[in-house]
Amino acid sequence: MTLVLSDLKPFARGGNRLCFVHPQHTDRCIKVRRPDFTLEDLRRKKGFPKNLRPLSSFDDNLEEERVMTDIAERIGEEAFEVVSRCFGFEDTDMGRGLTSELVRDGDGRISRTLKQTIWDQGYDDALQAAVARFGARWSALGIPSRDLLVHNLLVQRDAGGRILRLVAIDGLGSASAIPEQWLSRGMQRQRAARKVDNLHERIQTLLAARARGEFPGTHGLLMHDGLPAPDTQAADRKEPS
Repeated sequence: MTLVLSDLKPFARGGNRLCFVHPQHTDRCIKVRRPDFTLEDLRRKKGFPKNLRPLSSFDDNLEEERVMTDIAERIGEEAFEVVSRCFGFEDTDMGRGLTSELVRDGDGRISRTLKQTIWDQGYDDALQAAVARFGARWSALGIPSRDLLVHNLLVQRDAGGRILRLVAIDGLGSASAIPEQWLSRGMQRQRAARKVDNLHERIQTLLAARARGEFPGTHGLLMHDGLPAPDTQAADRKEPS
């Protein structure tokens, strides 16, 4: 079965991919390549010798699925305290899409990114504590990642607005030439801890930009909240009394 996404509005746009609410599962999202930015375009942007690599090596969905499978096998269920789950590939009218957990707040809205939360609301004690809990767990589990970017972390809240957890939705996997599984657990944790240290630096950079009133860009901003649009025609269909 081919899922129809072209009639839907994505809720987020990344550098290479669009993110849609899954048409059949409201608790899942599906990521597809942006039609305006092909794998060929991406390869052309790279310099020598990276531009000699096969097209498949530039596919973010293939890489993310590989990394998530590795994390699930090596770290297990505990990883999904701080990482969104991956459910594999599905066919869509916009190409093969990678299906993942769609992190929502208790009121049903898609959780906001750490970037948008800090920009809109500041960095209060509750958020600082949540970041500290996330960092401690990330380091202890030794989750492999590239840079932990503020627009790749979601702040999930309960129905009352209390922060439940931070969740990484992108940027996973190591950029190092040495495969993560070749490292000792201690070295994996050290790598993860360094990424957490860098995250704190990025938060301070964002806070400084906020204080100066400098717009930080659109990465990490929701295009919609993931809730169905109000049925404006309900009143028109109501039977007369």
